[in-house]
Amino acid sequence: MTEFSDQITPEPELDEEDVYILDRKDISAVLEAVETADRHKLLELMEPMHAADIADLLEQISGSDREDLIRLYDQEFDGEILSELDESIREEVIGILRPETLAEAVREMESDDVVDLVEDLDEPQQAVILDALEDADRVAVEQALNYPEASAGRLMQRETVMAPEHWTVGDAIDYMRDADELPEQFYHVILVDPRTKPVANVTLGKIMGAPRTTPLKNLAEEMFQVIPATQDEGEVAYAFNQYHLISAPVVDEDDRLVGVITIDDAMAVLDEEHEEDILRLAGVGEESSLSDRVMETTRQRLPWLAVNLVTAILASLVIAQFEATIAQFVALAVLMPIVASMGGNAGTQSLTVAVRAIATKDLTSANVWRVIRREILVGLVNGVLFAVIMGIVGVIWFGTPMLGVVIGLAMVINLVVAGLAGTGIPVLLEKVGVDPALASGAFVTTVTDVVGFFAFLALAGAILL
Repeated sequence: MTEFSDQITPEPELDEEDVYILDRKDISAVLEAVETADRHKLLELMEPMHAADIADLLEQISGSDREDLIRLYDQEFDGEILSELDESIREEVIGILRPETLAEAVREMESDDVVDLVEDLDEPQQAVILDALEDADRVAVEQALNYPEASAGRLMQRETVMAPEHWTVGDAIDYMRDADELPEQFYHVILVDPRTKPVANVTLGKIMGAPRTTPLKNLAEEMFQVIPATQDEGEVAYAFNQYHLISAPVVDEDDRLVGVITIDDAMAVLDEEHEEDILRLAGVGEESSLSDRVMETTRQRLPWLAVNLVTAILASLVIAQFEATIAQFVALAVLMPIVASMGGNAGTQSLTVAVRAIATKDLTSANVWRVIRREILVGLVNGVLFAVIMGIVGVIWFGTPMLGVVIGLAMVINLVVAGLAGTGIPVLLEKVGVDPALASGAFVTTVTDVVGFFAFLALAGAILL
């Protein structure tokens, strides 16, 4: 007799890295439903999908398939999908949606999500979005747009839950139960004085766990951070990460409560800051996306490729000064790229650590010299280790002991300079007000190439000739 367990086909184990990736079969099924204009099948496939997954799906398919899918999906398209979409295709999607579908989707969104949606749109599309809002919501969004770009005023949501500081737990619970509308997500009741100046935060958990007669001020959190509406959103994200905030009230120039920022918005900014740093370090433009078209991607990358061309020409000019040396020792031409490549990689390692530390405020004037000394010593130790290796390789490969000495010394010099440049250049750029992530790479590459070639060829000329 066959046991029951033998009749069960075990499900294939999912790779942990693929758990949250859209299944190719699901994408194919959705595209097939779109191609056959089977709306019922499309709704059946997309109904269990999270808004973030639908946004990923729209970002991964072609422009024509995206348009067909949106038109077939039609009124099921909601505001949460819009807020999850990458900015690179959001404007395109808005242009495809029917006005009534767009209006309904926008009405479902919190004020901060609407601000994030409209701030990068052209004026005609901004007008379409704003016209779809109720009067109170439109005024709130327009007021938020008056704050500086990338500020807390743009990031905050206007919907708050506040209470007078003399209220009790029972007062707060009754107020929230009787309120016509509460924010979809909130974590604190903000205590305010008679001037609506925020004075404390009380978590919902403490409210629900305390007797009704308990004064709210007795439950106030010890850590209370107030965010000025004009503060840069990067500083806001840093404060949330540094002080482990869940939400924080936003105040105007008179210190009156005007909104609140929640952790999801702050972490989205932090994620964007990290992404921008990575893209800038690579010189591909801070707004690059897989959805960008060929010409747009070309335009973003062209300036930094031009900068790299200039630095390469500069390095070539250094090489040209030693033509006679290279002509006598052809082996130098073979070994030159090794010295430059090792210096470039070492410089990039120091550069990446320094740029990240500057962004997180870990690298400051108080510890900068200690960090620079550390990177120089790391370069020295690595340089000596690889100098020994390349010295041996040079002797075995070309049978010239002094050639091994030359490449070994050049390796030590270039790795030490790489450590110095990789840390020092970002710090100097930050001091003069230039974004280190944007400009450091070109400078560090130039320094390591020029120093590497010069040290190698100059030493070769002095020792081998």
